[in-house]
Amino acid sequence: MSNTGMNMRGKITFYEEKNFQGRSYEYMNDCSDMTSNLSRCQSCRVESGYFMVYDRNNYMGNQYFMRRGEYSDCMSMMGMRDCIKSCRMIPMHRGQYRMKIYEKENFGGQSHEMMEDCDNVMDRYRMNECQSCNVMDGHWLMYEQPQFRGKMMYMRPGEYRNFRDMGMSGQRFMSMRRITDSC
Repeated sequence: MSNTGMNMRGKITFYEEKNFQGRSYEYMNDCSDMTSNLSRCQSCRVESGYFMVYDRNNYMGNQYFMRRGEYSDCMSMMGMRDCIKSCRMIPMHRGQYRMKIYEKENFGGQSHEMMEDCDNVMDRYRMNECQSCNVMDGHWLMYEQPQFRGKMMYMRPGEYRNFRDMGMSGQRFMSMRRITDSC
């Protein structure tokens, strides 16, 4: 079994109303369109694992990292303008983490290979921004501001030539963090 295949199953329950009220639906896998099960989602409980939730269908739009816990009002807690529309379970990764970041789209400009968290791309690598990347190993969160702040984007193994294709037009990323057991 590969390292990324050794994943712990996650479990998240979404509720139509704030404070865990109204109809609910439980997920243990990815769901690209939650409106087939719930008319809206305004609170949730993560019982196990990690999830990314999105305010648009098909894993698009603003993204939010969810770990074990209760989220009684997703809209105010996460600054969401709309309710959660899709979710993706993040598999647990055992092994090394590697990602190569590029200053420009299509793997252009200066580049740096990372194996650890980076709280400030500008300070560490003298890069003004990161506009493409190649995730070789592990799962990562990229943040628009230094110190792991601002809007975030979930990155799993693969090549990302530009972030516009993921609904992140005009977004620049200034810090990166590995998704580990201690997240």
